[in-house]
Amino acid sequence: MEESVLGEWRELLGFESIGADAAHLKECVSCASWLRKWLSKLGFEVELLYPGRGESAAEAKLPPPVVFAERKGDEGGSTVLVYGHYDVQPPDPLGEWKTPPFEPVVQDGRMYCRGANDDKGQTFALLCGMRDYLASEGRKINIKIVLDGQEESGSRALSELVPSLRRRLAADVLLVCDTSAAPDLRPAIVAGLRGVSHFTVNLTGPSRDLHSGEYGGISPNPAQGIAELVASLHLPDGSIAVAGFRDGIENPTHDELAKAEALGPSEESLEADIGCEPCGGQTGKTLVQRNSFEPTIEVNGIHSGYGGPGAKTVIPSSAFAKISMRLVPGQSPRGAFAAVRAHLEDRCPKGMKLSFEDVSEGTAAFRLPLASPLFRLAADVLSEMDPRGPAFQWCGASIPVLSLLREASGAAPLIVGWGQAEDRIHSPNESYSLAQFDKAREWGRRILAAL
Repeated sequence: MEESVLGEWRELLGFESIGADAAHLKECVSCASWLRKWLSKLGFEVELLYPGRGESAAEAKLPPPVVFAERKGDEGGSTVLVYGHYDVQPPDPLGEWKTPPFEPVVQDGRMYCRGANDDKGQTFALLCGMRDYLASEGRKINIKIVLDGQEESGSRALSELVPSLRRRLAADVLLVCDTSAAPDLRPAIVAGLRGVSHFTVNLTGPSRDLHSGEYGGISPNPAQGIAELVASLHLPDGSIAVAGFRDGIENPTHDELAKAEALGPSEESLEADIGCEPCGGQTGKTLVQRNSFEPTIEVNGIHSGYGGPGAKTVIPSSAFAKISMRLVPGQSPRGAFAAVRAHLEDRCPKGMKLSFEDVSEGTAAFRLPLASPLFRLAADVLSEMDPRGPAFQWCGASIPVLSLLREASGAAPLIVGWGQAEDRIHSPNESYSLAQFDKAREWGRRILAAL
């Protein structure tokens, strides 16, 4: 990798662009402005877009901007829409980072920084491949770029903007680099993504924290209550206990399941990766079924009462849990959330009140036809890069806004990423190897030339 490219990557990673946190809005705007300048040098017309009115985010109290760029090619040429995101996950827990989370460091051939992979590293590598293509091929195809500032928290701004951008988003192919390759960096084409929805559930009881001796056995306990509510979401065999949650699910075809199982991870490799037995999900279903083709309800965090050193014998006045759901084709995000909400409301512990906030009903899952001409073209390109040829994956993760972009643009999605388990995305010490960056860059150059 050239030192100039490495320097640009470092600059991009240095922005603390945590799109879910309003306190980092200025950093998000600075990051988006950096991207605007970088793309403008390549001949793109670039805008920073905000939903609603107002000249700036500060004036209108708006979320991080969406970067929209366009460079026209030859008349009648194909149009490619590139989607990525410049926002990143919060770096917590800070104490587990071996290097400062927003100070990019290269060690042993890997770049360590929040966003090194997800998704600054992957998307920037793809854009560098695009730059290589433009330098060698000229203006043959039309390229449009959408860079999201809130992918990690629901893409609210982009979702609000899409209806007004429909004509401008029109494209033939929707190109995304925000997923993983197969083990050992074997190329992988994503043939499906789960949908996602998330919310916070609050439980309140007494008007203040109470002495657990004077009021124990008298006052209801929100900490205990939130634990009971969370536990009620699943049956002892790990299956989801929420009535109506699974309504409409479309099972994978025999061919899809067979291809996914053929390349699925082993229990041993997953245990080595996550540090414990991979026993989550419903008993009796395979790892691939549980991660690629089954929905989930996961508790992302529970908070209540005292958590400092020593003891503080109180009955807490409130508790909350953050919960996310991964959805599969056929499920309605709105219907799934409604089912979970009704389940929790029906089981609200006596003497306490339940409420919901930060509700993102999210977007639906999708699966793509394996026999599509676009997949055949991508497979040819990836086979030139790697004689093993591509694997097909049905990813358990989500890119929430893709379903919306797919419908608005009319484009066929082509999702190829170069992540690996050791990248530790969403965790402390996130990294991305220089070799992975080079693969994503080469892929960007090759696929644009092929298109």
